[in-house]
Amino acid sequence: MASSSSGNSIPAPEAIQVLVSSLADESPMVREASMAALQDIAPLNPLLVLDCCSIVSRGGRRRFGNITGLFQVMSVAIRALNVRDVDPAYMTKLAKIATAELITSKEFNADWQRAATSVLVAIGLHLPDLMMEEVFLHLSGSSSSMPAMIQVLADFSSFDALQFTPRLKAVLARVLPILGNVRDVNKPIFANAFKCWCQACWQYSVDYPLFSVLDADVMSFLNSAFELLLRVWAASRDLKVRSTTVEALGQMVGLITRTQLKMALLRLVPTILDMYKKDQDVALVATCTLHNLLNASLLSESGPPLLEFEDLTVILSTLLPVVCISNDSKELSNFSVGLKTYNEVQHCFLAVGSVYPEDLFVFLLNKCRLKEEPLTFGAFSVLKHLLPRLSEAWHSRRPSLVEAVKLLLDEHSWGVRKAIAELIVVMASHCYLIGPSGELFVEFLVRNCAIEDAVDSKEVVRRNGSHYAFPYKKLEGKAGAFSPMELRVICEKGLLLITVTIPEMELVLWPFLLKMIIPRIYTGAVATVCRCISELCRHRSSQTDTMFSECKARSDIPHPEELFARLVVLLHNPLSREQLATQILTVLYYLAPLFPKNVSLFWQDEIPKMKAYVSDTDDLKEDPLYQETWDDMIINFLAESLDVIQDIDWVISLGNAFANQYELYTAEDEHSALLHRCLGTLLQKVHDRTYVCAKIDLMYKQANISFPKNRLGLAKAMGLVAASHLDTVLEKLKDILDNVGQSFFQRVLSFFSDRAKMEESDDIHAALALMYGYAAKYAPTTIIEARIDALVGTNMLSHLLHVRHPTAKQAVITAINLLGQAVYNASESGTSFPLKRRDQLLDYILTLMGRDSEDDLSDSTRELLCTQSLALCACTTLVSVEPKLTTETRNLVLKATLGFFGLPNDPSDVINPLIDNLITLLCAILVTGAEDGRSRAEQLLHMLRQLDPYVSSAVEYQRERGCSAVHEMLLKFRTLCISGYCALGCQGSCTHAKKIDHAIQRNYSNLPSAFVLPSRDALCLGERIMVYLPRCADTNPEVRKLSAQILDLFFSISLSLPRPVNSSLGMDIELSYSALTSLEDVIAILRSDASIDPSEVFNRVVCSISILLTKDELAAAMHGCSTAICDKVKQSAESGIQAVVEFITKRGNELNDTDISRTTQSLLSATVHVSEKYLRQEILAAISSLAENTSSGIVFNEVLATAGRDITTKDISRLRGGWPVQDAFYAFSQHAVLSYSFLEHVIGIVNQTPLLKGDLGKGESPSQSVDSNAVEDVLQAAVIALTAFFRGGGKIGRKAVEQNYASVLATLVLHFGSCHGLASSGQLEPLRAMLIAFHAFCECVGDLEMGKILTRDGEQNENEKWISVVGDLAGCISIKRPKEIPAICLIVSKSLERFQRFQREAAAAALSEFVRYSDGFGSLLEQMVEALCRHVSDDSSTVRRLCLRGLVQMPSIHVLQYTTQILGVILALLDDPEESVQLTAVSCLLMVLESSSNDAVEPILLNLSVRLRNLQICMNANIRGNAFVAFGALSGYAIGPHHEAFLEQIHAVFPRLVLHIHDDDLGVRQACRNTFKSISPLMEIEGVVALANTHRFGSDHRSDYEDFLRDLAKQFNQHMDSRIDTYMASIIQAFEAPWPVIQANAVYLCSSMLALSDDQRVSPLYFNQVFGMLVGKMSRSADSIVRATCSSALSLLLKSTNSSSWKAVRLE
Repeated sequence: MASSSSGNSIPAPEAIQVLVSSLADESPMVREASMAALQDIAPLNPLLVLDCCSIVSRGGRRRFGNITGLFQVMSVAIRALNVRDVDPAYMTKLAKIATAELITSKEFNADWQRAATSVLVAIGLHLPDLMMEEVFLHLSGSSSSMPAMIQVLADFSSFDALQFTPRLKAVLARVLPILGNVRDVNKPIFANAFKCWCQACWQYSVDYPLFSVLDADVMSFLNSAFELLLRVWAASRDLKVRSTTVEALGQMVGLITRTQLKMALLRLVPTILDMYKKDQDVALVATCTLHNLLNASLLSESGPPLLEFEDLTVILSTLLPVVCISNDSKELSNFSVGLKTYNEVQHCFLAVGSVYPEDLFVFLLNKCRLKEEPLTFGAFSVLKHLLPRLSEAWHSRRPSLVEAVKLLLDEHSWGVRKAIAELIVVMASHCYLIGPSGELFVEFLVRNCAIEDAVDSKEVVRRNGSHYAFPYKKLEGKAGAFSPMELRVICEKGLLLITVTIPEMELVLWPFLLKMIIPRIYTGAVATVCRCISELCRHRSSQTDTMFSECKARSDIPHPEELFARLVVLLHNPLSREQLATQILTVLYYLAPLFPKNVSLFWQDEIPKMKAYVSDTDDLKEDPLYQETWDDMIINFLAESLDVIQDIDWVISLGNAFANQYELYTAEDEHSALLHRCLGTLLQKVHDRTYVCAKIDLMYKQANISFPKNRLGLAKAMGLVAASHLDTVLEKLKDILDNVGQSFFQRVLSFFSDRAKMEESDDIHAALALMYGYAAKYAPTTIIEARIDALVGTNMLSHLLHVRHPTAKQAVITAINLLGQAVYNASESGTSFPLKRRDQLLDYILTLMGRDSEDDLSDSTRELLCTQSLALCACTTLVSVEPKLTTETRNLVLKATLGFFGLPNDPSDVINPLIDNLITLLCAILVTGAEDGRSRAEQLLHMLRQLDPYVSSAVEYQRERGCSAVHEMLLKFRTLCISGYCALGCQGSCTHAKKIDHAIQRNYSNLPSAFVLPSRDALCLGERIMVYLPRCADTNPEVRKLSAQILDLFFSISLSLPRPVNSSLGMDIELSYSALTSLEDVIAILRSDASIDPSEVFNRVVCSISILLTKDELAAAMHGCSTAICDKVKQSAESGIQAVVEFITKRGNELNDTDISRTTQSLLSATVHVSEKYLRQEILAAISSLAENTSSGIVFNEVLATAGRDITTKDISRLRGGWPVQDAFYAFSQHAVLSYSFLEHVIGIVNQTPLLKGDLGKGESPSQSVDSNAVEDVLQAAVIALTAFFRGGGKIGRKAVEQNYASVLATLVLHFGSCHGLASSGQLEPLRAMLIAFHAFCECVGDLEMGKILTRDGEQNENEKWISVVGDLAGCISIKRPKEIPAICLIVSKSLERFQRFQREAAAAALSEFVRYSDGFGSLLEQMVEALCRHVSDDSSTVRRLCLRGLVQMPSIHVLQYTTQILGVILALLDDPEESVQLTAVSCLLMVLESSSNDAVEPILLNLSVRLRNLQICMNANIRGNAFVAFGALSGYAIGPHHEAFLEQIHAVFPRLVLHIHDDDLGVRQACRNTFKSISPLMEIEGVVALANTHRFGSDHRSDYEDFLRDLAKQFNQHMDSRIDTYMASIIQAFEAPWPVIQANAVYLCSSMLALSDDQRVSPLYFNQVFGMLVGKMSRSADSIVRATCSSALSLLLKSTNSSSWKAVRLE
């Protein structure tokens, strides 16, 4: 057969040799491909593969770089051998190759060694005896290869247990003699082998009886090996040896005789137990072995247990501590090992318990009684595990277990507690918890539910006592290393679980749980206890009477008063864990029947409200005063409950309960503060003075006044008592004061002798001050005057100034504030009296709020701020009471407090109240700091000017503070001016206000000086308005709102003030009031809608102000406008300019020449100080407005003169912030007189500019010589002027541009090209200036799209980029302004004749785009086509391709008219030397073919095909891809007489097309896929057409592409026999393609065609040739993808039916 002959002649051995050699290729991809090929080939001729592998293996791993892969291939080939091909001699040779490598190393731990063993294992699958003989040769005692040989036998036993087990005797016979000489480093391998061999025996026993294999000799060998491993190896010092040996012994114990096992137990058990001294992994091995041993010894069917329970105690004692391993293994890496160990331990105990249940129970209880932590923990864990499983066997021992656990309930170890807690839950589920013992277990759970959150390691050691020294060092510390928090969670869940799920536990839990509420040690468990009580009440809701009768029947249950007192105080913290407050309120709701009946209804209404308040903790946290609010709610709840109860005996009993529970809280516990207040509230209801005195004595004695919150709680409690017993409280305070210290001298000495005594004195003074203050606050106002006068008059407060601690200072300040509030409240109630030594008290406060020299700045800042905030509040109170504030004191207060406006914003929770207090203080000073209206106005202005730095600050929060302060002060000032004033600072009408009779305002001489109002001029409105007006446009919405209100207040005040005598305001009063109303409407909008546009608001504000200002105020505002324009906030600065323009526009005619001059100077000054360019532009616009509305000539001349000077004397491009005069041209362009002449002048300059050197065409020279510097200056000035004109805006300027649109645009486009010519030579400035001008033009004519084009790519200096920009501009113009196109085209067409190359390129780019819209041009179109065709031979390649592109971009109707000319141009340019022109020609061809007729294309169809074929091998991927697409497009014209000729072209291209379907370039791939779909129908092969619709065809994965090639090869072989030769020649030629991936594609396609071909003619012609080429390429190619593909291709060829004869070939 032909195939046979071809197969005989192919160099298959050489190919396989190359593949084998490629296993050591440097490329991983080639290695993998060669490996895959050889593994595919190996089943076809495994002997040949083995021959080739054996040849390269001769040098070993030192000569062959991938011996691992080689051995893997060999193992696959050996396994693929048929039984008839297995030659023992050959297998022996291969075995020796593998063993030869194995014996070269003394160690066994490399990949290549494992691969070599796989070879021997593969041989053993065919010839186990031969393999074993080869292995046995190297099992001598002196051989270094013993480990590898043993590993071979171990692997073989794992692979084929059925063949290995019958040969176990032979293996043992050879292994046993050498066991004694094995080195320690190799013993783990031997031990692992014994484990594998024993496991093979167990696997063999599944199918066959084991006794047939395990004869006496084998048992003897096993016994001997067992003894050696047990006696010698298991005693090794090497941990790995011991662990692997023990693991092997664990597998052997089931195979040796029971006699030997019994004898070995004495040695084996200690050996295993000794393993527990190591880490977790070794402990797992030991436990698994021990489990096997116990099963073999105790649960064997062959006889009774080999171990008595007494023998097992050592094992069990050792296993108990191991239980701790899993409980301490929380890391992911150790968790699995720990859990497996834990489970194995439990299996061991279960095995023992199945045989000796009673003995095991006694053993575990005895271990519990030892109170050794690891043993106790382990015993409880085992009991928990076994109790459900051995419940029947242990049923009679229930009392013993209960007693044993009771003895350990006081254990300190966290781990033991955890185990006991878990055991208690299990015992409860089996009804072990009955009667008093059950209560003990419940108490244990409650006690551990009360564990605190903060427990450190030292506390753990202290509570646990001495740390238990674990006897096994590697596991030491793990026995008790449990988190207290874990224990608490377990107990909480366990207690709730037994409450809810075990009905029998209700008898134990109720009412016992009520006892758990009161004791201090159970405080942390109250939430859980309350929840359990609520669950019990809910479950037994139908038995309420029975429940509470049970409660009353027991004398050990707390009284209801005690429960209520405890629970009310514990309500203190609403954020406590486990929702403590909610649980307490719930349990009170359910326990209401225990209390007086009339309180139940009140609680039913009030408790849900309180629960709702604390239900959302996130909302609570957002409220900084949530704790104070909640405490007040608790006090109100208590007070109202007492009012409802109305049982004085019960109230007295409750008071005693409160008093007795002080011991339940630590001295620093915040609950003590609430307890004080609760007791104080109760004492309000009691009228027994003796009882009250005793309780307040107790309160003071129990209070820890060194703790600020407890000190405050005590003070509030005293105040509450003072509401009913003022004199009693004052007597107590006097006694305390008398005992503080006998002299100030003693206090001073304490500073030097004992600082602790000084701090104690601070605490006492602070507490005293607070108690006096709250006593004054709560005391009846009718009797307080004498007490306060006595207190202040004795100068007792002066002793409090020397406190140094911040909290003590705050307490003293608070006390002074409370005294002042008491005076103020008394006056509110009609009992008015002055506060003595008020100024001295103010001085005290200012002293206390200062920083001490020794304060730690970092630690005391927050406390200092809190102190200052309280001080400001106290100052406000003192300023607001009689007597009147003196000037000296006022100035002192202002100096000390105004600086707080500059404080940083953090911490906000302290700063914000401080600022609010400061503003309130300033308002109070404004009210009381002046005698009459005029002095008050001066005081107001003085304070406002001091606030100006904050109002205009760059810091946002300072601006907001300043505006807020100004607003509040103006509100106060307006109240004083309109409604009189109040010495206490009240707004509006109040009882203290001294009214002004408006009827007598007309006669000021008749009024006392105190009532004289200021004049409008005193307010300096012009100056003030320009300070606050920018704030109306601030970035902060709150500042905007405040500033608008400030302006409204200023004008409302000014309109209410009297006019100066004989003065004219120059304003319409009615119009002013209308403007003021409009301003107030804006403010109303701001208050109701914060989303309103700020600019609209600002405009309305400015509009109103422009009306409200008088002429003089307007002039003053304009003079000071630079302040507003130079505002530190950009947005405000912009708005300041806007306001100036508005003022000028509306009232500029009222300014005289001097005002105009000063205003201009102010605006020009602002341009210097403002760095932002856009602000400068706004300022210049204001100058333009000033010129337009006043004296325009002077303003314009000055600005133009300045521009000229700057151009000649300054480098305007480097001016900081830009050149301001550039923006001034915007203003000039708005004038009708200047606009037309200005535009014509600038256009003339640009068109007359001499030629630039960088823009000359080839061989051209300038017509005249000019000074380059002068040209640059003139051109730059012209471009800047154009920019100014375009950006000037205005209807007149735009109209001028519109009338000259064509000439302006043509000039800009051509100059754009010239500028790019200069930019290519390094001169970039002209281009930048040109772009600015072009942008301005776009803005002027409203073409935003054209501006976007310039913004995006205007500065791109690459040739293609700027040409593309010109084209984009032309396209944009064509769409927006079609009527302008003819005029522009006429100008641009003539410009193609210019000498300057860049101008010609710009003209060509524009014209090629304009021609798109040439429909209806008539003769103009003919001129354009003639010009484009004439310049396709231009020297510039850019002009050539642009002209061609223009020809194909005509409207389709005209393209049809000129198709013949266009195709002729394209055909010529396809051979252009420039790739860019070629690419354009191919692209244009595609466009033309879309609409061309057959008559136009047919004459040049074949010429086009030939040229496109040439371009398909171009290195440029774009050209290559377009050439393929164009060829596909030509297929549509292959009809008629040219069909057959074009079909030949298709067949010539088709192989190349297929290869490029997987091109490196994705674009080429897609182009080839599309072309394939286009031309495949012409080939009239359905199978080929169908391939284009498969997933493989469209996939980019190489494996899918190779599948596609194989499918296509099938189609070639089935339907295209006549073309095979042509295709093969073309594909083989592609073997030398410049792209490695194309070479690889050709290799695979060619191989697929040959492998699938049945043509007896083609195969002999090409098979040998291709095969030889592949072998050569694989050896010589430098590209890894080619070598890898060759490997796959050779595999295809060798697997093909055409080469079947090589399957019998062998190497000679």
